[in-house]
Amino acid sequence: MARATFRLVEAYSGIGDLVRAGAVLHRVRYRVDRYQGMMEGSGLPIPGLHRLEGTVEPEVEALPPSIVGADLVLRLEDGRSVAITVVSQDGSILAEGHGPGRGCSCC
Repeated sequence: MARATFRLVEAYSGIGDLVRAGAVLHRVRYRVDRYQGMMEGSGLPIPGLHRLEGTVEPEVEALPPSIVGADLVLRLEDGRSVAITVVSQDGSILAEGHGPGRGCSCC
């Protein structure tokens, strides 16, 4: 079975909303790098295999400890949104699976 590697395909930053269960929790400054899963050897993309890494930083106050590990959505400036997890109190984020979009088109 072929192994996957990841290639940086997009980097974006801006001001967006951190959302939980449809409610905006914080306005945040974000920086996100999106990596595409690629089939090792052939270099072909693997649909649906993405990894997002980055940071979110609230504009006003610190992130509450209760959101670390929670299922959240980051709404980007351009209208796209992505499911993320805040993995540490410093605002580091991670998501694996689908990249930003308005709905899954691959599965």
